[in-house]
Amino acid sequence: MQPATPLSGSVVPAARGVDLVKVYGQGDAAVRALDGVSVGFAPGQFSAIMGPSGSGKSTLMHCMAGLDSITSGQVFVGDVELSSLNDKELTRLRRDRIGFIFQAYNLVPTLSAAENITLPMDIAGRKPDQVWVDRLIDTVGLRQRLSHRPSELSGGQQQRVAAARALASRPSIVFADEPTGNLDSRSSAEVLEFLRKSVHEFDQTVVMVTHDPSAASYAERVVFLADGRIVDEMTSPTAEKVLDRMKSLGD
Repeated sequence: MQPATPLSGSVVPAARGVDLVKVYGQGDAAVRALDGVSVGFAPGQFSAIMGPSGSGKSTLMHCMAGLDSITSGQVFVGDVELSSLNDKELTRLRRDRIGFIFQAYNLVPTLSAAENITLPMDIAGRKPDQVWVDRLIDTVGLRQRLSHRPSELSGGQQQRVAAARALASRPSIVFADEPTGNLDSRSSAEVLEFLRKSVHEFDQTVVMVTHDPSAASYAERVVFLADGRIVDEMTSPTAEKVLDRMKSLGD
């Protein structure tokens, strides 16, 4: 077993957790979902988080993204510690510095693809960088579908709209929670290829929770959780290596 490798001192992680503990419930019913997790995610890297069901991988992501509170420890996005923020400041940080992609596409059904992509900025009253948005649209291959509503798009197209939306405001980091969970293999590959391209060509930072070894193989680094603790990590993963490691964790 090995802990997650700390980043070099000169690199400020895009996000990091220090000795994270998350307990749900109280007394005999208490569940320790995270049990002293310390991990950092380097800027400009595609990382995956894997582990058996109930290992704490989604809890870790939600705590790192400020979507759930921690029982103890510290979470930083860049150099900002989340516990130092009030609710309004935390909402603003999530809006301005974090992108989200979920298994459910979370698109607004009455809006077109183009409107869904720029929705967070429209809500914030900020003018989108149209050159950047156009580049995203072309990268995800949706130029011909911009006027379509979600119901007129395939699942893969909807998730590519959601991925473009997550990157449209140029966040410091994108968290993706099982982004290919509802997709067939071809659509999954399209979404994962876009995420990988966003890292290598746009210098984006992506952290993805997945249970799929094939999806994890698109990442540069995989962090493995079991029973709320980091038990291993892998760089330059392949689907076969990830599958073998997951088997040893009992998933």
